[in-house]
Amino acid sequence: EDGEFLGMKGLRGQLGRQVADQMWQVGKRQASKAFSLYANIDILRPYFDVEPVQVRARLLESMIPVKMINFPQKIAGELYGPLMLVFTLVAILLHGMKTSDTIIREGTLMGTAIGTCFGYWLGVSSFMYFLAYLCNAQITMVQMLSLLGYGLFGHCITLFVTYNIHFHSLFYIFWLVVGGLSTLRMVAVLVSRTVGHTQRLILCGTIAALHMLFLLYLHFAYHKVVEGILDTLEGPNMPPFQRVARDVPVVSNAVLNTTAKAVALTL
Repeated sequence: EDGEFLGMKGLRGQLGRQVADQMWQVGKRQASKAFSLYANIDILRPYFDVEPVQVRARLLESMIPVKMINFPQKIAGELYGPLMLVFTLVAILLHGMKTSDTIIREGTLMGTAIGTCFGYWLGVSSFMYFLAYLCNAQITMVQMLSLLGYGLFGHCITLFVTYNIHFHSLFYIFWLVVGGLSTLRMVAVLVSRTVGHTQRLILCGTIAALHMLFLLYLHFAYHKVVEGILDTLEGPNMPPFQRVARDVPVVSNAVLNTTAKAVALTL
């Protein structure tokens, strides 16, 4: 009996060690996953580690075309400023929908604005990076994202002003001056990083046309496109979305009247 008892005790100890080992392995795997996730996030940290003073300076620089194109101009390799400008452009588009005569039906416009702005930023940056690779331009994907993102600062200024002051002549002035300055800044930087007249013409002409036409689209055609999408999804005869107060049951009114009469009699 003593031998059997000792055997059972040893078996329990072995099972306990196995359970402890399994728990240790599970905890180790979870810790390694958490560490790998932190490591992946830490990879993106240098692209967003920037001071507000630097962002302000880069915003001002995005409106000043460079004159010296004999050597490659420096491009900020950070994405905090461009990302904030894209979100700012989204907010300005939503503000423009509210200040215009557009009938906002049930549903959100946030997805359409985010898709338009981020689609332009990421899509055009990818296309221009591919074109720059073909033209043998010295620029990386992060630099292209940063260059095009800061180039949206002129779009934000133009749309914010013209959405609140509805004059087409004022828009054309801002389109040529403010939008043109931000476009010239990007063109000058790309010229300084590209060798060959034909390559420069193709690369700079493409980005200038896309950037200026995108501003025209946001001012004139964006609202109509959104209205068409809403009509397609909800139907042209759908009434505008309105908040309606809930109907209070008649029984509740009767109870309130009876209570009021009882309080009056008591007093």
